[in-house]
Amino acid sequence: MKVVAVRALRVVLVLLALAFCGYSVASQWDATVRAFEQMSWAALAGALAAGLAGLFIWMLGWREFLAGLGSPLPVRAIFRISGISQLGKYVPGKVWALVTQIEMTREHKVPPERSFGSTMLAVATSTACGLMVAAVTLPLTSKAARDEYWWLFLLAPVLLVLLHPKIVTWALGTMLRLIRRPPLEHPVSLAVTLKAVGWTVLGWVLFGVHTWLLCMAVGGDGTGLPFVVTGAYALAFVAGFLVFIAPGGIGAREAALTVVLTPVLPAGAPVVVAIASRVLLTLADLINAGVAFLLGRTAPAAGNEPPPKELVTGTQPTKEGP
Repeated sequence: MKVVAVRALRVVLVLLALAFCGYSVASQWDATVRAFEQMSWAALAGALAAGLAGLFIWMLGWREFLAGLGSPLPVRAIFRISGISQLGKYVPGKVWALVTQIEMTREHKVPPERSFGSTMLAVATSTACGLMVAAVTLPLTSKAARDEYWWLFLLAPVLLVLLHPKIVTWALGTMLRLIRRPPLEHPVSLAVTLKAVGWTVLGWVLFGVHTWLLCMAVGGDGTGLPFVVTGAYALAFVAGFLVFIAPGGIGAREAALTVVLTPVLPAGAPVVVAIASRVLLTLADLINAGVAFLLGRTAPAAGNEPPPKELVTGTQPTKEGP
């Protein structure tokens, strides 16, 4: 009964996510059509491909953390879990993607504390690296970003320091105790953290390419444009993530992206880029989810079970009765 209930809940969450996705696109359908009419299909296809690649690379970062905590999974299994569970971010509340991901990793015998820990690490890493990318690219290239979001730049070095394995291990241990879960058997290593950071930064670069292609399609130019738009998207993504109730950061992400891009694009173009980016990345999430459903379930990976508790040895045998 529990298995049936969990699967039913997953179906409900996916249907809710699809409904919110459809609503977000339908609510700005006219603006989306006008935005797409101003761009070539080649630019839109390139931006979609870059977005898909960025999502895939971020998935590999999460895989590094999960393997580092003791539960390595094949890429196919990781893609299926991530592709389906990420639809949960479109449901208001930010927690549904995490809940779905934990439940789906159970199918591969991954202990919930490892799934929870790896997801928390992946989210913290993407946020810290996003702010780092924005802090490196924007302060010298965008006065609008400096004026509106200077306080976010100050968080970048703080969050990067907090990714140190000793701090991460302590923080995860504390959170697991609070939710009454067993502690992690494997502490997070520096090598795993650096690999995941590398994948995450590469993902940000690909999302920068995604945004740059859209900006070029509406008349953007200049040698500094790739740096501005990469930082603009990273900053907008983090701003959208911090708005807890907004599904997928809708509204906040577009507002931040428009503010930073306004000085470097023709009049009206930043809004077009923001709308096109939102629709294309929503489509990328739906494509990933569709492919993940088609892949079907994979066999559970061996070795993901928590280690068995040691048996007590050395006790004296009991005396049998007559």
